[in-house]
Amino acid sequence: MTKTTIRQLPIPSFFETKQVSEVWRVPYQQRATEAREWAQQYNIKPAAEDKTRVCLVLIDVQNTFCLPEFELFVGGSSGRGAIDDNVRLCEFIYRNLNFITQIAVTMDTHTAMQIFHPIFWINEAGEHPIPAATTISFEDVQKGIWKVNPAIADSIAPGDYEALQQYALHYVKTLSEQGKYLLTVWPYHSMLGGVGHALVSAVEEAIFFHNIARNSQTIFEIKGNNPLTENYSVLRPEVLEGVDGKPIAQKNIRFFNKLLEFDAVIIAGQAKSHCVAWTIDDLLTEIKARDPNLAKKVYLLEDCTSAVVVPDVIDFSEQADKAFQRFADAGMQIIKSTDAIA
Repeated sequence: MTKTTIRQLPIPSFFETKQVSEVWRVPYQQRATEAREWAQQYNIKPAAEDKTRVCLVLIDVQNTFCLPEFELFVGGSSGRGAIDDNVRLCEFIYRNLNFITQIAVTMDTHTAMQIFHPIFWINEAGEHPIPAATTISFEDVQKGIWKVNPAIADSIAPGDYEALQQYALHYVKTLSEQGKYLLTVWPYHSMLGGVGHALVSAVEEAIFFHNIARNSQTIFEIKGNNPLTENYSVLRPEVLEGVDGKPIAQKNIRFFNKLLEFDAVIIAGQAKSHCVAWTIDDLLTEIKARDPNLAKKVYLLEDCTSAVVVPDVIDFSEQADKAFQRFADAGMQIIKSTDAIA
């Protein structure tokens, strides 16, 4: 895949940038009819005929991260981060409809009782941690500053509270030993069955339009539904083993192998400092183990992703930028949504 300035398609008239920050129902049948007509008008061939196979990976482009009124809006340094990212992302999909062979979408998927949600933890006063403002370290659990909420043991560990408490200590210790972020207690988000879990409507519409126009089934990858571990990356959870060394989760080798079938993999989504960076990092780790030259087939849409920034609290922009520089140094290519592909 190379950068070019030719053969970009127009953007369909139904796409409105102001709707990117809103929740609405995609008119599927109408868009399906228009997509078929669009394919005919612009001589867009079925994806199966592509000589160069390109996969666009969209990480967690869900309402919970992308709209200001939802739980974990990724505002980035501008305060509009994910909104503007998704405007550019939709336009990128439409302009390059004829070159994107398949779109793969990751879906952060949670229930209430998970290790990073407030209900999982209590202090001596019986209070739950304040979400987004609380991190829990190995020392915090070791000293009893935070402990597992006994009331959830029946749901999570068939009533064995002591085993669950031991696991919690093991979990935060493992994060520390592996150099990962401290356990952050997040607001309830990406709740399975909720509106926040859904894809941003405008992005969903663009994905559906691509699916029909190119006769290419969208891939959906669920991540984050294991109550005992965070799962920033779609390729592996943060912690894979329990106290006894037995697996509690596993790497998503199936999806990794799927990605390597393509000639080019383009990555965008939210957030640059967390789920995007962690996914790319795990992808790079697997690539290095097989063939470092494979990194050259990975393209990062830098203007379609933003870092987590909470004004006057925390700013992960520097960490995100350093990660992307490291990926580039390894051979991955940083591009913008305005770069045409061919």
